[in-house]
Amino acid sequence: METISTLFDHLFRLQAAPPTPIVVATAVVALLAVAVDVVWRRVRHAVTIAHEGGHALVALLTGRRLHGIRLHSDTSGVTFTRGRERGLSAVLTLLAGYLAPAVLGLLLAWLVGSGRVVLSLWLCLLLLVAMAVFIRNLYGVLAMLVTGAVVFAVAWWAPADVQATLAYLGVWLMSFGAIRPVWEVHRQRRGRRDGHSDPDQLAGITPVPALVWLLFFALANLAMLAVVARMLIPGLW
Repeated sequence: METISTLFDHLFRLQAAPPTPIVVATAVVALLAVAVDVVWRRVRHAVTIAHEGGHALVALLTGRRLHGIRLHSDTSGVTFTRGRERGLSAVLTLLAGYLAPAVLGLLLAWLVGSGRVVLSLWLCLLLLVAMAVFIRNLYGVLAMLVTGAVVFAVAWWAPADVQATLAYLGVWLMSFGAIRPVWEVHRQRRGRRDGHSDPDQLAGITPVPALVWLLFFALANLAMLAVVARMLIPGLW
């Protein structure tokens, strides 16, 4: 019982938010990481994990069968599900990918903004472990192990101020990182319509064109970024 009580206290202890300049600094660092190509190629793996995790989670919630997830060294990924080719479950599963990083960022912002930094880190670790069960390639396993080890180390050993700073940085990376892939897939589609991207597949099973789906992803992710900024930076507007 004492161990359970200690674990509960560890998970749910409240931490004071870092000073506003630190919060703003983490946002600037995250923005630069997403904007600078050489850095983006490294941090994009975390965004891809969230993207594919979104597909997988919604597939399971809507009754589809999840056959596996593959993560690739070029930061791409693919989630294999089985179910009706059309219909609500197919649409929601395809929708989830490009929205998942921003949704995760919003959820984590709510947790860290209310002082539950440790809980946010352990939630990320739990999601990684649940997702790792469905990884079907060696590189994907390695990527999940490295990501999970980093999150665990921060959650278990890092001082409180380091935990808070890195948690805020993770929130901003998810929120900013949700936007760039939408622009990237738009650029890739220009002059080449192979039908493999999420918006192209959505266009194939709905009457809505792929470009409209891309615009929806962009606006939704920008809106969630605005909410995150409002939550984490007091007096922003």
